[in-house]
Amino acid sequence: MSDGFIHSDLRFNSYGAYLRRRFGCRVSKVNVDGGFTCPNRDGAKGTGGCIYCDNSSFSPAATQPVIPIEAQMAAGMAYHRQRLGSEKFLVYFQKFTNTYAPAGRLRELFSRALAHPDVLGISVGTRPDALENEALQLLEELAKSRYVCLELGLQSMDDAILRGINRGHTLADYLRTVERVAGRGIELCTHLIYGFPGESRDTFLRTAELIADLPVNSVKLHQLHAVKGTRLAEMYYAGEFVPISQAEYVATCCDFLERLPPHIAVQRLYGSAPLAIRVAPAWDLKNNQMWYTVVNELKRRGTWQGCRLSSNLLQVAMM
Repeated sequence: MSDGFIHSDLRFNSYGAYLRRRFGCRVSKVNVDGGFTCPNRDGAKGTGGCIYCDNSSFSPAATQPVIPIEAQMAAGMAYHRQRLGSEKFLVYFQKFTNTYAPAGRLRELFSRALAHPDVLGISVGTRPDALENEALQLLEELAKSRYVCLELGLQSMDDAILRGINRGHTLADYLRTVERVAGRGIELCTHLIYGFPGESRDTFLRTAELIADLPVNSVKLHQLHAVKGTRLAEMYYAGEFVPISQAEYVATCCDFLERLPPHIAVQRLYGSAPLAIRVAPAWDLKNNQMWYTVVNELKRRGTWQGCRLSSNLLQVAMM
């Protein structure tokens, strides 16, 4: 199917398939906690963080800042070797804002990760308003010899929604950072969430059109979900947040993919939280179950990633 971007079974360009094409082997991302904080928590940009944010909802138990990153990496690599047969790895600095530190500390942490012989590169999760020039120059330097992906949390292109979720940055901040990163050999991943209070499907789908015009290499999508201890959980209990249904989320994911250029890889389609802290929605799906729920809906529709683009040049022989 297509020109090599679209996975024939999945009908979209999966990041795992992209990494296999690029590196010639099974590559997995290993999460580590570098001990960073966030400017939206420490007062630099705001306090309290985003209304949905509790990093324990997406951080493995083995990733804690008191554990040296080498030990965190070893645990993650062993897991992925056993579960998936992975041969090489990307180290993902995930928790909070992973460029929010002096350049010297960033260099030390990133270099320690890259020193492992089975590590091909790093992914660095950050905010659009927390990338100082020194950090960007460091990433550019590393990208000259290793794989470097910068993961920017946009979440929504609607500034009213960003204000409502206490995000602390604007769409303009995101666009300026994309422009600053472009052309430096650094891959860009954009994080998006669907289901914010006041958000429509049309608003979310316009984000696919925005991404299509930018030098973005991959995306991560997940549904808005509330976990204990967050402002969003309080809103849920007060009836101020009504989660979208699973059917609505799957349909919107497929609509989004149909509008996304096929060269942009899809890293994630679903977010889950541990049962102990989960509040809503309670779909009780594993990541791969949601993955194939979306795949099956694309097959039912007879569509694929990018098929709604007017400039789509794919020649697809539908099965």
